Amino acid sequence: MERVYNFSAGPSMLPLPVLERAAAEMVCYGTSGMSVAEMSHRSPDFEPIILKAEADLRKLMNIPDDYAVLFLQGGASTQFAAVPLNLLPEGGKADYVVSGQFSGKAFTEAQKFGDAACIATSKPDGFRYVPHVTRGDLREGTSYLHICFNNTIYGTKYNYIPDTGDVPLVADMSSCIISEPVDVTKFGVIYAGAQKNMAPAGMTLVIVRKDLLGRSRPVCPTMLDWKTMADNGSMYNTPPCYTIYMAGLVYEWILSIGGLEEMKRRNEKKAALLYDYLDSQNYYIAPVMKEHRSMMNVTFVTGDADLDKKFAAESTAAGLKNLKGHRSVGGMRASIYNAMPYEGVEKLVAFMEDFARKNPKA
Repeated sequence: MERVYNFSAGPSMLPLPVLERAAAEMVCYGTSGMSVAEMSHRSPDFEPIILKAEADLRKLMNIPDDYAVLFLQGGASTQFAAVPLNLLPEGGKADYVVSGQFSGKAFTEAQKFGDAACIATSKPDGFRYVPHVTRGDLREGTSYLHICFNNTIYGTKYNYIPDTGDVPLVADMSSCIISEPVDVTKFGVIYAGAQKNMAPAGMTLVIVRKDLLGRSRPVCPTMLDWKTMADNGSMYNTPPCYTIYMAGLVYEWILSIGGLEEMKRRNEKKAALLYDYLDSQNYYIAPVMKEHRSMMNVTFVTGDADLDKKFAAESTAAGLKNLKGHRSVGGMRASIYNAMPYEGVEKLVAFMEDFARKNPKA
């Protein structure tokens, strides 16, 4: 069967060379005589896999030595609790910017553990933009500022890195990680679920500045304590071995094509093709303010719920899968992550043009 173009927001497409290599190594990895899916995480066969994955990611993102790299489980949503449990002391404060559903969930979770405040939000305007905040907006004595760098559901992205001074900046980068270069040193913590740009679901990446380790509350569960995980090389318990292996293959693939600068060039080219088409016509509406548009998740609507439903059904039949928008906002969403080829976006634009011709609005 021919492969389709999968525009899912996650789990999402993986690079074809990565899938082909994983398929070739599925039954027997190297000279191990077994699949990575069967390996003990403490075996001499798996150790080089996780060490290389970390080394390649450090090279890819230019991660300094004073940052720990953790390969964990539980999804980015588990980090909504881990962040305050590791960084918010009893009686302390934490500031949040709510620019979409997931930053809202992170904020709600943090409120369970102390004085968490929403210092800015774009909710009243339907999350069509990302609020601009500076160090002057932070509350005095706050322990950290939390943001979601790319909003998967609404299709917005930070076009700047907030200046927080000495206050650690914590960013959920689940849907934009390794899509372009980013200055890691501007952040205290970066975390991301793997299932959008890095690997199949099952692994959560946490990059944390080492001076922020060891601050967890006494009640922090051991499995959520970053220092425990760092001290044990992400192997306090059995890690998601196969997903780490797959992520390692993705890191290696990006390095082989020229690193994050080349990845950014490809992603910008894809996004420009789709946004330029949206801006050139009046059949589809792109709700996000231009300066805040995501390069990874492109949202649009026809303005007619029945036409949106028809678009989702007919695009699926045409081999353009998972274009239906999130249930909370409707419409359509094209997630064009790293692995989506330019040709996939070309086919999407051609389909959109054809659909508009065949389905005139009343």
